[in-house]
Amino acid sequence: MHFQWYPGHMTKAKRMMQENIKLIDLVIELVDARIPVSSRNPEIDELGKNKARLILLNKSDLAEEKWNDAWAEYFKGKGYSVLKVNSRKGGGVKSIQGVIQEACKEKIERDRKRGILNRPVRAMVVGIPNVGKSTFINALAGKACTKTGNKPGVTKGKQWIRLNKNVELLDTPGILWPKFEDQTVGLRLAFIGSIKDEILNTEELAMELIGFLKEKYTGILKDKYQIEEAEDHFECLRSIAESRHCLVRGNELDTEKAAKILLDDFRNGRLGKITLEFPEDYA
Repeated sequence: MHFQWYPGHMTKAKRMMQENIKLIDLVIELVDARIPVSSRNPEIDELGKNKARLILLNKSDLAEEKWNDAWAEYFKGKGYSVLKVNSRKGGGVKSIQGVIQEACKEKIERDRKRGILNRPVRAMVVGIPNVGKSTFINALAGKACTKTGNKPGVTKGKQWIRLNKNVELLDTPGILWPKFEDQTVGLRLAFIGSIKDEILNTEELAMELIGFLKEKYTGILKDKYQIEEAEDHFECLRSIAESRHCLVRGNELDTEKAAKILLDDFRNGRLGKITLEFPEDYA
């Protein structure tokens, strides 16, 4: 499978971010804790250079805790402030204000020396589609101030949100980058739902996921679907279809429906806590 998805509004969004970066003190970048590097847009580092940086390992409840910790250390080693969060349930959100102040302490100190007091920190919230930016902002603001949806591309324009007298946030649309140099990155993004399912072959995608799970999380499919983990990935998918009574006319197994069930179970944490990439991959 070849992965690419870069609709026109993303070019416009990137331009808008470049125009607004001069107003910004801090770039808050949300990544998916299951794929912390693959879910980072490489263009953000260029956009955010000379700015304070905070990486939020979002959806940390869906990833293995030991790998969340290892990833936090990895990014701290590269000079970022890091926090594990779970925006949907509010985990880690209370710590954000303190972390923002800490990440921007040099700027706040510079302002103080110049006699500028109480100017709010202006933070731009960035991340790829479906990484949970809107849910995070809503959790932080304590009210539904941005649209959210469990599909990529819900936020289309920019919006400023005043959290309190200390912090203002600029929400931005999720943007990917024009070309994935490494198709493994595209595959991982497809697994977590950051590329539109409509342009993917879901059966092929599910078989790729089956291959990964059999290698790294042996027994997880057997426990979830009460199946034997067959050598052949397609046979595995057929077993899931049988276990979940996915049938089409004439009692044929509906492997496409089974593929959607498997992907949905993975994306929503029903298979358990799963991390898809590890710091040693990027050592």
